[in-house]
Amino acid sequence: MTVGPTGVASWAMAFGVGTLRGNGVVDHRLARRHLINEFRRGRLRQDQVCDAHPELIRAARNVGSPASIACPICEVDQLRLVTYVFGPRLPAHGRCVSTAEELEKLNARPDELTAYVVEACTECRWHHLLRVIPVGRVRGQARRTS
Repeated sequence: MTVGPTGVASWAMAFGVGTLRGNGVVDHRLARRHLINEFRRGRLRQDQVCDAHPELIRAARNVGSPASIACPICEVDQLRLVTYVFGPRLPAHGRCVSTAEELEKLNARPDELTAYVVEACTECRWHHLLRVIPVGRVRGQARRTS
């Protein structure tokens, strides 16, 4: 896991920067920063930003990877990263990926899949979508993972 210049963990689990490459990665750090600033300025209440679904908190607690930073809302070190993958021939509710090996297998599939990396605090229930990553085949070729 890498930490960017803003202190936000860049990838879920222990994926290095080179683990998943390619175009199409959507980073949501600016939206995250804006939401945190609005909360700190008093424009949003804690119950408005800490409303994670119980299933997300369960996944964060049981299969999520610890983030390298504390929760930006309650400042407790309970922030976890959870990765969900959606696409053809996967369950409608997606697949929660718990290991780098599991993601590598999905990345080798011929299908175009999408991974969503979410941070969630098991203490206060803060959550935010950090990044959307294309996984698997892209334009007729499998993605490189090294």
